[in-house]
Amino acid sequence: MKKFRFLLVITFLSIGLNLNAQQTAKKVNSQTTLNSNDYAAFGDKFELKKVITKEQMFKKYKSLKKGDSVAVKFVTKINSVCKKKGCWMKLDLGNGESAFVKFKDYAFFVPLNADGSDVVVNGTAFIDVVSVDELKHYAKDAGKSQAEINKIKKPEITYSFTATGVFIKK
Repeated sequence: MKKFRFLLVITFLSIGLNLNAQQTAKKVNSQTTLNSNDYAAFGDKFELKKVITKEQMFKKYKSLKKGDSVAVKFVTKINSVCKKKGCWMKLDLGNGESAFVKFKDYAFFVPLNADGSDVVVNGTAFIDVVSVDELKHYAKDAGKSQAEINKIKKPEITYSFTATGVFIKK
């Protein structure tokens, strides 16, 4: 009977350690594979494999310097979309930070009502300095008041992204 209890304890410990190891592996390899059937595609289609989180993307941005770039896929929420054509998006990076996304070669647009939608973007992340004129143009596209536009006085360092493809959750 003692041997049986001993084997039972060893078995449970073994199972517990195995589950813990699997959970640790998931945390270490937190890149995700998503189902493309749940999303509408815009631009170039891409595989929804090795997609990182917005938190991981923010860490990548923090390690970049002006002139650096990194090819990446990440999942997040859309904060806002250009209200004239859908030619740009601002994506949530967490902690009040956002990434400004343009579409490569102006080749595609996203729906004007996509604000708040889950999104996966594929492309190149980089740090950019946006001029006052460009910032005013984007503010106008976003439907900001003239008073808000007039408050823009200095260039802005931004987390930028050139997307070759976008999946928006249906």
